[in-house]
Amino acid sequence: MDFEDIFTAVAVAFEALGALAMIIGFLIALVLGARSLSRKEAGSEAFSILRTTLGSAILLGLEILVAADLIRTITSKPSIEDAVILGIIVVIRTVLSMSIQIEIEGTLPWRRAVLTNGGRLLSKAVARDAAASRAAKES
Repeated sequence: MDFEDIFTAVAVAFEALGALAMIIGFLIALVLGARSLSRKEAGSEAFSILRTTLGSAILLGLEILVAADLIRTITSKPSIEDAVILGIIVVIRTVLSMSIQIEIEGTLPWRRAVLTNGGRLLSKAVARDAAASRAAKES
C-alpha cells in the first residue's frame, strides 16, 4: 500500500464520518423535537428545535465532507481538472453551509460577533433540551 492509497482510505473515512454526522444529527434532531412535544411545548417551538438541530448536523457534515475533498485532492496526482473540480465542490458546499447558517441564525455570517460552527450549534441544541427537561421536572 503506497502513500496515495493510505490517504484515499483516510478521505473515504472522512466522507463516511461526514455522512454519519448528518445521520446521527438527524436522529438527535428527531429525539429533541419529540422531547419538546412531550413536554407540551408549543408545536412551533418543537419545529424550531428540530429545524435548528437538523441544520446544525448538516453544517457539521458538510464541513467534514469539505475536509475529505481537500485530503483527496491534495494527496492525488495533481491535475488542473482535479483542482477545478475541487474548487467547484468547495464553492457549492460553502454556499450551502452559508445559506443553512443564515436560515438557522437569521443573520449573515459576516455580521456575527463570534463565529459559530455546526458542532457548536448542535451542542447548544442538546444543552437547551437538557435545561428544558430539568425545568419540566422541577415544575
